[in-house]
Amino acid sequence: MITIGQLAGYVGVSVKTVRVYHAKGLLPEPDRDVSGYRRYGADDVVALIRIRTFAEAGVPLARIRELMTAGEEELRRALLDIDGRLTDRIRGLQATQARLRELASGEPTLLPAGVHAHLEALERWGFTARWVELQRDLWILVFATHPDRAAELFRDQSAMLSEPALRQLFLRYDHAYGLDPGDPRVEELARRIVDATLSRYGADTPPEADAASGVPALVQSRINAASPAWRRLDSLIRAGLGAAR
Repeated sequence: MITIGQLAGYVGVSVKTVRVYHAKGLLPEPDRDVSGYRRYGADDVVALIRIRTFAEAGVPLARIRELMTAGEEELRRALLDIDGRLTDRIRGLQATQARLRELASGEPTLLPAGVHAHLEALERWGFTARWVELQRDLWILVFATHPDRAAELFRDQSAMLSEPALRQLFLRYDHAYGLDPGDPRVEELARRIVDATLSRYGADTPPEADAASGVPALVQSRINAASPAWRRLDSLIRAGLGAAR
């Protein structure tokens, strides 16, 4: 029979760790001798070695207790499950590490290269710096919150702007920034955008409108807040699409 200090020393853990395992119910506390000291036997050494092995392998303490009494097949399945979770964590940590290195290099990339090229094309096509900045914010939000759908949404808008007639409508939207909301050109532009949207999508909802969160609405609210004319355009377009459907 050995003391708690001897047990810890044999297995290579601290006395504090042994006491934690007692508190967590992983290692049963032995009876005390007449002097009031805990005394451990060979079975306790083997149990502590098993606990230490699981812990060093990354098995959460909450799972170790059930694994100590698991059968061979149950143990195998549980360890494979834990291995898969650790793999996911490692990938996440590697992505975080890559992001930190990118930030440290002074060249942070919040968007895929294709989106950067698209934003540069907007500048060449005559969109204002204000509009390009708003579009950049939109795609940062979409790629951050909807990574599974962002590429699809981006392809749709990129294809739309590759059509000269549709691109001209967006250019007019951009340059309507300073118009009076009551200007007839605002209503006429809204009508043309509604017609173009219905022609492109029919009765379906444009892809960006059915995203699983309020990100498009958040970006649109920022656009609307920037210009009374843009706010009026948005209202007229929504009303026109609603009436058509």
